[in-house]
Amino acid sequence: MNAPIFWMNGRLATGLTKVSTDPNDLDDGGFWAVSTTFEGEFLAAKFSEVSLSDFPETTWESVTGQWISTLSRENYIAYVRSIQEEIAKGWVYQVNACREISIDSGHQNLRGLFSQILKSNPAPWASYLEIAERNIASASPELFLQRIGNHVRTSPIKGTAPIGTTEFGNKDNAENIMIVDLMRNDLGQICKSGTVTVPRLLATEKHPGLNHLVSDVEGELSDAISWAKIFAALLPAGSISGAPKSSAVSTIKAHESKRGPYCGVLGWVQGDRCELSVAIRIFFKDDKLRFGTGAGITWASSPADEWEETELKARKLISIAGGDL
Repeated sequence: MNAPIFWMNGRLATGLTKVSTDPNDLDDGGFWAVSTTFEGEFLAAKFSEVSLSDFPETTWESVTGQWISTLSRENYIAYVRSIQEEIAKGWVYQVNACREISIDSGHQNLRGLFSQILKSNPAPWASYLEIAERNIASASPELFLQRIGNHVRTSPIKGTAPIGTTEFGNKDNAENIMIVDLMRNDLGQICKSGTVTVPRLLATEKHPGLNHLVSDVEGELSDAISWAKIFAALLPAGSISGAPKSSAVSTIKAHESKRGPYCGVLGWVQGDRCELSVAIRIFFKDDKLRFGTGAGITWASSPADEWEETELKARKLISIAGGDL
């Protein structure tokens, strides 16, 4: 068995000393790799050695066979339509509708797969976690929270299109603004009054194989706020739940199986600094190799187009892992 490691943006953490399910432990100032589930389960691994290093490259044996989806195209389209019915009733305005695909992968860990991701699908918040309790290879494009001292920033993504798209439609713009408002409210719970701002709104970013519509929301944290309070206020991320968040989460639970680490948070915390990504475009391994994909649903959504968006988000990364989508 390989020794536990964590890697993100050139930070390689080794020397595992503790695994915790209590976010209050993050206040000790040590270096912690953090992985939460969409459902709110918290897991953190404390490492004693952190260095600037490339990821230790490993070979990957491509998986073979057919990836199996929790929702067929027909069932996913029905899910989208049911969300639109809830929108028509005024229960919710936007919901991120997801499905999971899985495949048998043998006993190999995901180090080799992450090595291939870094080569073929470099992402701004790519990260890798391998401890006994969790193995994740992430190609996340989305920042959940960056903290430097008391200054925090989140960069929600809403809007996805193939490479070459120069403008996003009204649906994508409206959806992004809706989630920006939600994140302004979330940050407002933990930041000083009047400090929450939106310095970047509706910016187009190029990512491997597609373009995203991204905004930034920033603020100054309230004095002496704990990591436990920060996570309690912000989880789950607005971009992968919906608005209003409570109604969106209720709708998701009624239609989807457990998401687990997919759509949680993955990254690191050390003292008053952090880099935490939204755990999308991730592979995680238990008895199978699993990958989640989803799309934001509004009243203006085309159900068939939303299915195609889930395919677009999965296609490149599945081609790296192997198997048939």
